Amino acid sequence: MKSEKNSSFIRGSEPEQSVLYVVGTPIGNLNDISLRAINILSKVSFIACEDTRHTRKMLNALKIKNKLLSFNEYNSKSKTNYIVKKLKEGMSIALVSDAGMPLISDPGEYLVNEARQQNIEVICSPGPCAAITALVTSGLSSSSFSFFGFLPKKKNERKKCLRDIAINMSTSIIYESPKRIKSLISDLRDYCEDSRIVHISKELTKKYEGYWRGSLKEIYDEIVNTDPKGEFTVLIEKQTISKNLSEVNKIELINDLSDLIKLGLKRSSAASYLANKSGISKNFIYNLK
Repeated sequence: MKSEKNSSFIRGSEPEQSVLYVVGTPIGNLNDISLRAINILSKVSFIACEDTRHTRKMLNALKIKNKLLSFNEYNSKSKTNYIVKKLKEGMSIALVSDAGMPLISDPGEYLVNEARQQNIEVICSPGPCAAITALVTSGLSSSSFSFFGFLPKKKNERKKCLRDIAINMSTSIIYESPKRIKSLISDLRDYCEDSRIVHISKELTKKYEGYWRGSLKEIYDEIVNTDPKGEFTVLIEKQTISKNLSEVNKIELINDLSDLIKLGLKRSSAASYLANKSGISKNFIYNLK
């Protein structure tokens, strides 16, 4: 295994040469920027960012002048070679997203992986993250959680994610746009029990920050006739079934479901039959695989 330079816990003054800095920026409230982030963004050789206009606006508000390089989902792979080359030449470079932590449903994964492969040091300057901000204020279990980001648009991939969420034994976190928030809640009702608790945060840390919390049915009834605006972070309560999985032979349950379907029952009918027989949630059985 290759060892990286300066791998001890004692660091020199930042930014250091030949280091890629992954820098968290505010998700809405400019006051959430850290002093460390300001220092790094002020002094690196240049900043790779999703939208140069958006980042320039933030830098102007912070009175920071620096060069920007467009780095988004469409050009990230082509720009990675250039950034790695400049890092090897001794430049220090910051990577930011439009809001929050880079790589969390934002570009940067390919760049960081390539930098690691090239033995280039990658350092994070932590900042706000909508997923964690929503989680810690939701009242749902934070001991374990699964981050799904924006669900896929392709039907089969989306179905798989929804099934995973339905049987997930930890809190699920989803990002969604205002145009698709209603269809997301509707889709969740097809896979999860109506009693499942859902917490929705919108416009986190911004002027019109708001929350919805209740059962899946209550949330649907409340949101269906509204005109939602803003960016949404949706949290779904973990699967809680009446019997502990240790009391049920999961493999046997899957086999029973498969046998009933082979006999000609629809999956929904087979799940209903087994739910009545076992006391396990119909939705849980339906999504077993």
